[in-house]
Amino acid sequence: MHAPEFVIKPRSHTVWEKQCVRLHCTVSGWPDPRVVWYKNNVTIDPMAHPGKYKLESSYNVHSLEINRCDFDDTAQYRVSAMNSKGELSSFASIVVKRFKGEVEEALPMPRHGLISEYGITFDTHIVDGFGVSFGREGETMSLGATVIISPNLARYQPEVQWYRDDVLLQPSKWCHMHWSGDKATLTLTHLNKEDEGLYTLRITTKSKYETYSAYVFVRDADAEVEGAPGAPLDVKCQDANKDYVIVTWKQPAVDGGSSILGYFVDRCEVGTTHWSQCNDTPIKFARFPVTGLVEGRSYTFRVRAVNKSGMSRPSRVSEAVAAMDPADRARMRGTSAPWTGQIIVTEEEPAEGVVPGKPKELEVTEATKNYVVLSWKPPGERGHEGIMYYVEKCVSGTDSWQRVNTEIPVKSPRFALFDLAEGKAYSFRVRCCNSAGVGEPSEATEATTVGDKLDIPSAPGRVVPTRNTDTSVVVSWEASRDAKELVGYYIEASIVGSNKFEPCNNKPVKGTRFICHGLVTGESYVFRVKALNAAGLSECSQESEAIEVKAAIASPTPPYGISVLECVRDSMVLAWKQPTFIGGADITGYFVDYREVINGVPGTWHEANVKSVSDRAYRVMHYKGNMVLFVPQPYVRPPHDLQVTEVRANTLVLLYKPPVYQGRDPVNGFYIDIKEADAEEEAWRGVNEKAILTNYMKIKILKEGETYVFRVRAQNKAGVGKASEPTEPVLAETKPGTTEIVVDVDDDGVISMNFACSNLTPDSKFVWSKNYEEITDDTRITVATSGGKSKATFNMLAEDDIGIYSCAVTHTDGAGSSYTLSAEELKKLLELSHDHKFPIIPLKTELAVELQEKGRIRFWLQAEKISANGKIEYVFNDNSLSQGEKYKMNFNKDTGVIEMIMESLLPEDEGTFTFQLQDGKATNQSSLVLIGDVFKGLQKESAFMRKEWHRKQGPHFVEYLSYEVTPECCVILKCKVGNIKKETVALWYKDGREVKGDEKLTFTEGVLKLEIAQISKKDAGVYEIVLKDDRGQDTSTLNLTEQGFRDLMNEVFSNIANSSTALKIQSTDEGIRLYSFVSYYNEALQVTWHHKDSAIAFTDRIKSGVVGEQLWLQITEPTEKDKGKYAIEFHDGKDGLKRTVELSGQGEATAKFQMAPYFLYNRARVAGGLPDVVTIQELKALNLTCNISGEPLPEVVWLKNEREIVSDGHYVMKLEAGKYASFTITTVNTADSGKYSILVKNKYGTESADFTVSVFSPDSKK
Repeated sequence: MHAPEFVIKPRSHTVWEKQCVRLHCTVSGWPDPRVVWYKNNVTIDPMAHPGKYKLESSYNVHSLEINRCDFDDTAQYRVSAMNSKGELSSFASIVVKRFKGEVEEALPMPRHGLISEYGITFDTHIVDGFGVSFGREGETMSLGATVIISPNLARYQPEVQWYRDDVLLQPSKWCHMHWSGDKATLTLTHLNKEDEGLYTLRITTKSKYETYSAYVFVRDADAEVEGAPGAPLDVKCQDANKDYVIVTWKQPAVDGGSSILGYFVDRCEVGTTHWSQCNDTPIKFARFPVTGLVEGRSYTFRVRAVNKSGMSRPSRVSEAVAAMDPADRARMRGTSAPWTGQIIVTEEEPAEGVVPGKPKELEVTEATKNYVVLSWKPPGERGHEGIMYYVEKCVSGTDSWQRVNTEIPVKSPRFALFDLAEGKAYSFRVRCCNSAGVGEPSEATEATTVGDKLDIPSAPGRVVPTRNTDTSVVVSWEASRDAKELVGYYIEASIVGSNKFEPCNNKPVKGTRFICHGLVTGESYVFRVKALNAAGLSECSQESEAIEVKAAIASPTPPYGISVLECVRDSMVLAWKQPTFIGGADITGYFVDYREVINGVPGTWHEANVKSVSDRAYRVMHYKGNMVLFVPQPYVRPPHDLQVTEVRANTLVLLYKPPVYQGRDPVNGFYIDIKEADAEEEAWRGVNEKAILTNYMKIKILKEGETYVFRVRAQNKAGVGKASEPTEPVLAETKPGTTEIVVDVDDDGVISMNFACSNLTPDSKFVWSKNYEEITDDTRITVATSGGKSKATFNMLAEDDIGIYSCAVTHTDGAGSSYTLSAEELKKLLELSHDHKFPIIPLKTELAVELQEKGRIRFWLQAEKISANGKIEYVFNDNSLSQGEKYKMNFNKDTGVIEMIMESLLPEDEGTFTFQLQDGKATNQSSLVLIGDVFKGLQKESAFMRKEWHRKQGPHFVEYLSYEVTPECCVILKCKVGNIKKETVALWYKDGREVKGDEKLTFTEGVLKLEIAQISKKDAGVYEIVLKDDRGQDTSTLNLTEQGFRDLMNEVFSNIANSSTALKIQSTDEGIRLYSFVSYYNEALQVTWHHKDSAIAFTDRIKSGVVGEQLWLQITEPTEKDKGKYAIEFHDGKDGLKRTVELSGQGEATAKFQMAPYFLYNRARVAGGLPDVVTIQELKALNLTCNISGEPLPEVVWLKNEREIVSDGHYVMKLEAGKYASFTITTVNTADSGKYSILVKNKYGTESADFTVSVFSPDSKK
């Protein structure tokens, strides 16, 4: 592996325009070097210039081809080869010549005046230029201007150049330049403080050149560490050789608030991104030699500043520099003459075997406390080969010389020595060496004491600021005395009273005059200046005198519109209009000049007034001219000095002064005329029908966007006089930023009028008037102005203050407004003032009380409006309460809710609670009385809620134990529980005895149930359920005894009654049967049969009974007396329920009554065959059969314990041949014991038969 080496270097060329040229070279090295071509140190990108450049590489041969060369291709070209072992460059020049008769190739100096070439004279104008600009480090900024060149020739391109501080800028990664044909643009891609300065655009044509300049300011980027200094700037490399590179920089203007302790220098090898720090401790001197570089490699450098707060951001990186001796660099570059094409190559004379002589002119070129730099010239006798040098040092006062670079001699005639003892004096000498030997030492230098030889400059002298514009000030100062190697000055500014100085420039300026931009109009500033060189920054100069930022004063333009208001005998009255430009300051007065014109020949001007006059009207007395006999005229003269103010889209105010001469009688009114500006004279029309007495009028008949002129006529008893001169045209529009007077009443009830103006000039003033006469007496109104706002405060508002108040701002484009204070408005303001003086805090709600969780008592109210500074006093029975264990106070400043919370109420808490509010001067209070039954009720409810809260901390009942009767008349005891977990246990009790948990005990979705089927008296009792786990227990009880049980049974009875069917009639063998079916029958159900609304007394002929769910009334051998209305009444403890049927001589009931014998014959019957009792062994089969009859065929139902049996695998019921009913139990078990019934029924009647089954096991039998 070895570093790149040029086997064949590119050579220089001189060519004619439009010819092609090729540079080529051969490079060796391993790994294969990467080759890059440069033009004037800017990388050549073929893609950026299609067709212009062509790059080729083949077998280590590399070439650059330039097509159709033009004059701009005259440059120095560099080819750079780089691999991991190093970098090497070679240079060549290309000179492009023009044919005879064209412009010489040398760059022209700026030419003044018009030079006609080819018969064309170009006229250049730069318009829409860039102004003073402000940027921040890291941002991108573009400067541009439009260029107009006439005549406009196709394809003609002027020379466009950009300068910074008079230094020509070249395209680079920091600066991009663009010309679009009519606009020149410079883009600063990444701002740094190096980019600050005066930028100049120069457009050069064949006839002349034009320039345009503006300053660009670059502020420091925000520090990465608060209080850290700004980044250094202008990092450059000097005296680069193979042993070291001297890096220089400039100190930043911003130190972050504490002194800069020093600087760190970083380096980065070209082609890598790794930065390494060069010095271990910060250095204060702004110059440092970096050693330890690898010969032949290129490096870039950057610098960071440090203070006690931390490290600054790094500076912009320097240009790349190669670590090699200047002689080697010169030999690689060759010697070129880019403007002539001459390439000069020098060769050394061969002189073999010659020991080199003494180096010459050895001197200490730089000495600091950190290092010393020596320089010398090579000897004359040195042979044909290269020479190297040894440097020796000697402590002053001794004769002991010590070689510094013992191991490796240096090649370059400059050397930096480190590790010298500060304060000691040293002498130095140098020896040359080559293969022939080491030569004699040079003459020793004088003793040099190690230390900083460069002193920090003294503070600059007197600083003088002068006005410039409304945002800038010109600052000049006396230069620092005896300053050596001065770099420049930093200027700082501070608003008077702030004691905070900010830098005006972040790049040092070299002159003693600077324009500080970006200042606040109307503020007063003081300035100070600091000088700097490589040793550091000087002390600050003395502060300048304060200066207010406003535009410099200029002379006003002449008055205009001079008119004669009166001319009598030896005097005349002149009037004129105010200048259109007053020069940035108020007009202090006018001088009237006159001259005599005789026979058309004007004479000499004379002053009519020695002292200036402030009014825009003046009477010239005793002038010499034709005498005019004055005869008093009856008619009044015209008004004068018309002014328009408060212009809006539809209104304006016209002001005017009364006539100088009023006639024989005084003026008793004015008329205002109006017309469009471009209308004919006949278009004048009156604004007011009746004369007005005031010298002002608000005109409200304007149309937005229309331009108007106005005039005024005065009136006296003799009539209306001539019209005044018209005003200047006025456009009816509301200008952007227009504001109105705002009336305000502050918290103290003080009434004021406020007006703000955003487009002030430095000399603008607010002028307050009443009825358009300036207020000069401050007994009624006090005026205060600050910045762009003015306030007129009424000292004691009363009826005397009624009128029109206006505020006008001088030196603006008519900024002003007015406010009419009428009697009604006066009354409203006085009422509002009183409310503000004695304010009351409005309440949304009065003091109230409510109970919260855990039984807490919350007293609260809500204020409608109260500030964050509001204060609350909590009072109970005239005693102030404070925050503590008993009382918890809270004030929500966002919602205005004020509350006090107590955990419980004790007997001593009975009384009156009061919240007292205060917010500034505003007050209010609200009270709540809690005594007697109200207090006791609240106390009891609080105790209950507290108990409930504790109960609910463990398993608890959400809904207590209750019962529900289903349509099937089953009773379900149920409750709902909450806060349960897996370990929670639920236990049921009846009359204190636990109910065993069987399938009837359910526990799903927080609901506990206990079902009681076929309830009877034995089920009466007290039911209780207990929930418990490790957190506690809760109990719920339901009393189902006596009345509780009766209520339950009545609900059961009600369900039974509601399930009953309509009362029906059936014929039987004995007579007639009335019956009704119910869904369930309970033995405790009370039923009463009625006949003709009377309870039936039962006999052997009339009987009642129950079969299954059928309730019946049997009438044997019915007679005529048995006809009538029958009813069955169900009793449920309330209203009960009746079912009725009519047994009379009409309808179906009569037919059944008459056909009773037929019914008796065909009704359903059980003929027999069933035993009364069946005893059977377990696991046996039981089969019973009986005969049935009836027409139509009866319906057969088998019952067990009054409940219908459904045929399944265990029970088998059959009906054969329509008359044999069988009942089979396939495998008998003990659960089959019970009362069984067969129920047969058809439309003529119902009959049942009962039998009992008793099942025994063989074991029990034994």
